Amino acid sequence: MSIQAEKIRVGVLTGGGDCPGLNAAIRAVSKSLMLNGDTEVIGIHQGFLGLIERRSQQLTYSDCSGILDKGGTILGTSNRANPFNYRGKDVSNEVMAYYQELGLDGLVVIGGDGSLSLGYEMSTLGMNIIGIPKTIDNDLLGTDRTFGFDTAISIVTDAIDRLRTTGQSHKRVMILETMGRYAGWIALHAGIAGGADVILLPEFPYQVDEVVDACHRRMSEQQFSLVVVAEGARELGRDLTVRETIEDSPDPNRLGGIGNVVKMQLESASDFEVRATILGHLQRGGSPTAFDRVFATNLGAYAASLVAKKCFGQAVVLRNNEVTHVPLESVAHKSKLVEPNTLELKTALSMGICFGTANINEPFSKP
Repeated sequence: MSIQAEKIRVGVLTGGGDCPGLNAAIRAVSKSLMLNGDTEVIGIHQGFLGLIERRSQQLTYSDCSGILDKGGTILGTSNRANPFNYRGKDVSNEVMAYYQELGLDGLVVIGGDGSLSLGYEMSTLGMNIIGIPKTIDNDLLGTDRTFGFDTAISIVTDAIDRLRTTGQSHKRVMILETMGRYAGWIALHAGIAGGADVILLPEFPYQVDEVVDACHRRMSEQQFSLVVVAEGARELGRDLTVRETIEDSPDPNRLGGIGNVVKMQLESASDFEVRATILGHLQRGGSPTAFDRVFATNLGAYAASLVAKKCFGQAVVLRNNEVTHVPLESVAHKSKLVEPNTLELKTALSMGICFGTANINEPFSKP
């Protein structure tokens, strides 16, 4: 891809939850613009919070070197910095004023659905935005995959492998709770890769009896069972399990704890010895896989080419194994959920994996 940019000044930020591959994307955007055009790259600290609190720095080539394999983000991030509702106030005009004071020709927003939605809303005020989708949850509509996902499912799969050995030793039911919010992609992929007997997804509310029966069958065959539970999973007819509520966040509900709920349900309905593990933020940390390093680099370099062409208001996506772009509006405020015709779901069902329901039809919508 050719860049050949005229002299421009571009901001870059990482917003929302951290994930492996963010530094690879920062590196690709920045180096591509620096090497192929007369470009100044301004790093915004802690996502949209840096625009709100007026914190930024000019990035040098050396700042973006040696970071490809590093987890986290050298710019920092925040998922509690909504310019349209920051501590109860709309500060979007102040954010727009700081963007103009910095003399930015455009801003690259590296984030998930929340950050890209905020980017789109800021674009309606006149901010030139290019979005790069990242999230371990893989729940961004419009792209086949997000970077960070491959690393997360690798970490979860390793955890399942480790839980298997202790489950076998003690003849227990081992439950592992994954992240993913309202989408079950992490639990689905890692559950298949780790040989789980039961996978409970947010899209398909479970029935306790179905889970108990599946565990009984597995326990009678091999004296242990593995259950993978997405944090957004819920029993049929019941609400989501919310760990805490943060009012000034784009998504105020923090899910978590369903693994322990399932543990208590299994213990009360059977004589199983059950243990639950909540993997939590381990899924976000550490070095990205080789796949995520290359993928994030591809997306970052492509975003730089869009910046150079002044093709703003776009999100860089992967479709049919090709990096391309779609209007930012088409991905804002939308989520990609596991559907009944999802290949991995159909594969898992054919292999006898239980999803806690005998009738998978239509997934429920995000509340």
